[in-house]
Amino acid sequence: MSAPSTTDQDYGHEILAPALRALMSGWLAHMAGVRRSSANTLEAYGRDARQFLGFLAGRRHQPVDVGDLLSLEALEIRSFLAARRQSGVGGRSILRSLAGIRSLARFLERDGHGQMPALLAVRTPKVARSLPKPLGMEAARRVAEGDSIQESQDPWIDARDAAVLGLLYGAGLRISEALGIVRSDAPVGDRDHLRVIGKGRKTRLVPVIEPVRRAVQAYLDICPYRLEHESPLFVGAQGGPLRARIIQLRMAQLRGSLGLPSNATPHALRHSFATHLLARGGDLRSIQELLGHASLSTTQVYTAVDRGRLLDAYRSAHPRA
Repeated sequence: MSAPSTTDQDYGHEILAPALRALMSGWLAHMAGVRRSSANTLEAYGRDARQFLGFLAGRRHQPVDVGDLLSLEALEIRSFLAARRQSGVGGRSILRSLAGIRSLARFLERDGHGQMPALLAVRTPKVARSLPKPLGMEAARRVAEGDSIQESQDPWIDARDAAVLGLLYGAGLRISEALGIVRSDAPVGDRDHLRVIGKGRKTRLVPVIEPVRRAVQAYLDICPYRLEHESPLFVGAQGGPLRARIIQLRMAQLRGSLGLPSNATPHALRHSFATHLLARGGDLRSIQELLGHASLSTTQVYTAVDRGRLLDAYRSAHPRA
């Protein structure tokens, strides 16, 4: 995975001294190669860091060098975060901006350039944790089974989209994980599991239920393109890798035809997978493994969604309930 380039074009003037520009490239290469960060994370961190450095360059009227970062004052960091908030940026984006700055600071320290003590004086802003918004069981089933997909001029495309949506709900995949499956890993025939490469390039195995395997096989039976052993399982109309935007548009079409709410997105199918498993008695540890969450606390958010079931279990099982 290649790291995004660091340029000064975002601001129309020089913002980085040559030495810091080289260190920025080294930082992003470290994130890509050692930390195995995703392409989206690299892009976001690189963009956030350039915005911060551009802010500093504008205040100091000169390109920023390593010494400028090491001698930062906490007030300068707070001023940058306040400017971001005033420009309409949400709390999560501000939190990510601060995380990017701290990641760069840790890299500079490991590389022997010194510490940025000003970061220790900046409190991490609190962001309210939003609850997942799953679909109802019947709505999720209708979407995943593909029965409501409007026929197009190319039946294989309908079959492809049904297979992708089936994997999102039937196996709890992120859309990037579904589109990252290669042909040799297709869950068809006797293969009842799937090797998934998730965030941080971490691999996990997830079971694939029979209806989803049938949907994938139906797509493969009529796909007009020859799919090589290590080529993407799901391809676009021209035979190239399928883009997430195509599935998002298909989901928007289904929202209209099925009368689904605006939160009915491809990622909502993953939320639905977890919430419905919990509602049917699945334990959190198992759901954590299936979702590929590094921390159980990430999975525990689904207990708030299904609090009614948990209260019923408490009332029926606790001796003094």
